[in-house]
Amino acid sequence: MRMIGKRVLGGCMVGALLSSSIAFAEEDKVFGWVENATIKPWGIAVKAKLDSGALTSSMDARDIEIFEQDNEEWVRFRLKLEDQQSGEVFSDEIERPLYREQKVRGAGGRDERPVVLMEVCMGDTIYEEQFSLRDREEMLYPLLLGRRTISHLGLLDVRNTFLQDPECGDDAEVVPHDPEDDQS
Repeated sequence: MRMIGKRVLGGCMVGALLSSSIAFAEEDKVFGWVENATIKPWGIAVKAKLDSGALTSSMDARDIEIFEQDNEEWVRFRLKLEDQQSGEVFSDEIERPLYREQKVRGAGGRDERPVVLMEVCMGDTIYEEQFSLRDREEMLYPLLLGRRTISHLGLLDVRNTFLQDPECGDDAEVVPHDPEDDQS
C-alpha cells in the first residue's frame, strides 16, 4: 500500500513539473542549436552555433593585438566574417576595450584569449555579451554562443535549427551586459 502511494505521489509531482515547464516554454522564445545572428552595429549576418558546453561565447577574429589606450588595455582585431545574406566578406579592423582575459584548457593545451563586449542580434533583441576572440577559420561556425548568452535568449531546442530570424531594427530592445553574469 505504501509503495502504491509513493508511486501515485511521484507521478503527480512529475506531472506538475512537466506542466510547469511546458508553461515556461510557451512564454519564452525557443532557439535551435544553430541560428542566424546579426553582429551589431555592422549588420553582418552569420551562422551561430549555440553550445551549452561552452561558458563564454567566441567569435572569429584575426590579427589580435592587445595595446594600451588612455591608460587602459584595449584589443585590436580583424573580424573576418562572410555575410550569409550578401555573401560579402566583412574584414574590418575593430578596436574594443579589453574586458578580461580568459584561460582555456583543451585537447591542444592551454591558451589565453582576450574577451571583449560585443552586440549580437538574436530574434528581435540585441544582447551585449562577452566574446572571446580567436581564429575560428577551421571551425564550421564563425560565432559560438555559450551558456552566458544562451541563458538570456530563452530555451534551447537541441533537435532543431533556425527557429528564430534576427530582426533587430532601430527600435529593438537592447539587453546590456550584466556584470553579475561574470560570476557564473
